[in-house]
Amino acid sequence: MLWYKMLHILAMTSWMAGIFYLPRIFVHYVEGREAGQDVARLAIMARKLYGFMTLMAVFTLGLGLWLWLGYGFSGGWLHAKLLFVGFLIGYHVWCRAYLKQLQRGELNRSGRYFRLYNELPLLIFVPILIFVVVKPF
Repeated sequence: MLWYKMLHILAMTSWMAGIFYLPRIFVHYVEGREAGQDVARLAIMARKLYGFMTLMAVFTLGLGLWLWLGYGFSGGWLHAKLLFVGFLIGYHVWCRAYLKQLQRGELNRSGRYFRLYNELPLLIFVPILIFVVVKPF
């Protein structure tokens, strides 16, 4: 089971790297477009990164399910963690909506907006870490 746990952590780390980086691409895209720069490469990067992070999300969730089946479903901390994992999945889907806007050339939010948007997953991820490591209940 420890190998599955290690793979779960590896996939989760890769997913989170994408979750944190994709909004930065959005920042550079909207600011570059406003400055009249060629942002086509950023659109390609965003699409490829979203594909990678989606694959890592699937691995994370699949391995998490495997661990749940192996270790069981006990403790209130796990329920709370799963609630925040649901929020993280929602954020992932929200990123997809912005990616679609970017691909259509309709990404109209400011760079400042996407800088703040980039902070949201941290507010989701920190409680997940607390629930997993500290297991407060």
